[in-house]
Amino acid sequence: MDSGVPEQARARRAHHVRIAERLLAAVGAGDRGAQVACYHPDVVLEFPYAAPPVRIEGRDAVDAYLAIALGVFELRLTVTRVHDCVDPDTVIVEFTGEGRARPTDRAYANTYIAVLAFRDGLVVGQREFYNPVPAAQALTATPAN
Repeated sequence: MDSGVPEQARARRAHHVRIAERLLAAVGAGDRGAQVACYHPDVVLEFPYAAPPVRIEGRDAVDAYLAIALGVFELRLTVTRVHDCVDPDTVIVEFTGEGRARPTDRAYANTYIAVLAFRDGLVVGQREFYNPVPAAQALTATPAN
């Protein structure tokens, strides 16, 4: 139990952790609707290490982006650690992803850290950090011999 942290803040943090877990489960299930339902209308989604870096603003734009992105990779995501933050409206999640790139049918595995900001009980900011090399390798067709 968090000594010195008010019960209301602990409850809000616990709710946000459940939303973060629901969001990642939706990604792993390929359920775009369930994923988008976790986002605030003003959400900003950022992938600073993507090539080129990606920033999408607004739930409708994120939904359109996910319609394409979820068709590229089939993933199983596993949460490995959730970090308690001083601000109960911020959740940092470490997780792994394993699966395949659909266009090439090549295996894919990566580790991630996501910093999630919440407003009104929904994700309003998601900044996700990962190594872009495994994604690029999985999406590159194996040269013919």
